[in-house]
Amino acid sequence: MPANRRSRLITAGIARSPNRAMLRAVGFGDGDFDKPIIGVANGHSTMNPCNAGIQPLVDRAIAALHDAGAMPQVFGVPTVTDGIGMGTDAMKYSLVSREVIADAIETSVNGQCMDGALVVGGCDKNMPAGIMALARMNVPGIYVYAGTIKPGFWKGQALTIVSAFEAVGAYTAGKMAKEDYDGIEHNACPSVGACGGMYTANTMSSSIEALGMSLLGSSQMASPDAEKADSAADSARVLVRAVEKDLKTRDIITRASIENAIALVMATGGSTNAVLHYLAIAAAAQVEWTIDDFERVRKRTPVLCDLKPSGRYVAVDFHKAGGVPQVLRMLLEKDLIDGNCMTITGRTLGEELAAYSPTPRPDQDVIRPFDQPLYAQGHLAILRGNLAPEGCVAKITGLKNPAITGPARVFDSEPACMDAILARKIQPGDVIVIRYEGPKGGPGMQEMLAPTSALIGQGLGESVGLITDGRFSGGTWGMVVGHVAPEAQMGGLIALVNDGDSITIDAHRLLIQLNVDDAEIARRRASWQAPPPRFTRGLLAKYTRLVSTASKGAITDGTD
Repeated sequence: MPANRRSRLITAGIARSPNRAMLRAVGFGDGDFDKPIIGVANGHSTMNPCNAGIQPLVDRAIAALHDAGAMPQVFGVPTVTDGIGMGTDAMKYSLVSREVIADAIETSVNGQCMDGALVVGGCDKNMPAGIMALARMNVPGIYVYAGTIKPGFWKGQALTIVSAFEAVGAYTAGKMAKEDYDGIEHNACPSVGACGGMYTANTMSSSIEALGMSLLGSSQMASPDAEKADSAADSARVLVRAVEKDLKTRDIITRASIENAIALVMATGGSTNAVLHYLAIAAAAQVEWTIDDFERVRKRTPVLCDLKPSGRYVAVDFHKAGGVPQVLRMLLEKDLIDGNCMTITGRTLGEELAAYSPTPRPDQDVIRPFDQPLYAQGHLAILRGNLAPEGCVAKITGLKNPAITGPARVFDSEPACMDAILARKIQPGDVIVIRYEGPKGGPGMQEMLAPTSALIGQGLGESVGLITDGRFSGGTWGMVVGHVAPEAQMGGLIALVNDGDSITIDAHRLLIQLNVDDAEIARRRASWQAPPPRFTRGLLAKYTRLVSTASKGAITDGTD
């Protein structure tokens, strides 16, 4: 065993006798003090289906760690659920929880001088938070995803949680019967597990496979299935070997491995939140990575997978079709990822993928052949213009024409916009502006799944644009642009838009533009004042003071 952090906590001699005495109280015996201490970050929660299936995975991991000669020590980490909080003030805590979870893991692992960490989580922010913490600490670590939910069914239609959000818009527009509205609500979430499309949780879990920080093939397993618990045990054994080899997180997270992760996000049609989270992960790992790097990867990577929200299939279908390993092998074959990147197994990604075919199976159509992609280029485009000089993120899949110029309909909060949508006040050709929902203004960049899903349900997804300094759920699709930076609270141009102003969103030209002359903009800016912070005490106030711009990942441990 190489020299490790336990030398600061447990050593022979009188000086460390009190340390050993306390550890005896939690089950250490004479033969255990030479074993590595592995922290198990347990995100189990009965409040949301994403995390409600975690405890059995933790139990299997603990047993495997013991069997492999380690001393597992479990600690809890908080989680919030985006699906339940969506459209309420609770959603302000979603992105904030990413920072809180990362801080909690760092505190527990570093505060107890643990030799490595196995992080188990399910809901959206659990994954980036765990990876951020491991990267900050640079200890051997592995991520165990709690697993995806299984699809529900109503009248033969496969359902996810987004089906319930879209049903709100369809029902209020008179396009859906009450029987079907109720049927979708009652059947959308039939098991434990995270949201079932290629939404944010499954985007992050699958990309963490590509990053090298999770076991290959583990990220799209269904939470209730036996293979998911088996994978947790396998992950524990792999981590012990990594500790023995002193294989640290930053040996794995490099510029090249982040590029691999983003190529996988593009190929699978993943969430806009991946942009925000990988900026934060790169910062934590001290890897040079900017918002423009996403555009560089997008241009060369096709969308190969027909997955929800804009496609037909869910995560369990993707897993059965070959999942992440199949897509990575296809990308490797075309030199679109770097097979020399190290993984947590101690083998390179290329070595891990050697057993997989470079072509997808012909008995499935979830994963397309390379010569038949859904889209020739990736779907997460970085737009710039006078409305977003720092950049913003557009999700352009599922659209016949990702360009619109129309009159602005301006709202200073998400709830105000939602009220207008449900009152049928939004018309085809409008460009909705939701502002003061950015990292500082929200605070916390609330996700706009409720308004975007309502627009889809009303049949306006192709004809109405929406821009915001907030962000979107991975379940969102349509003419939507988020992460506009600088945000309104910081005086970004989005704060100066008036109702009726002409706005252009054009993904072909990578442009987002307020079509108002410079003199009028200057006049408006001279009279603008930042509104007071919405919170002055507590966690949200602290976050408001610390958080960076979205173009740098909305992190709280940077220099902004």
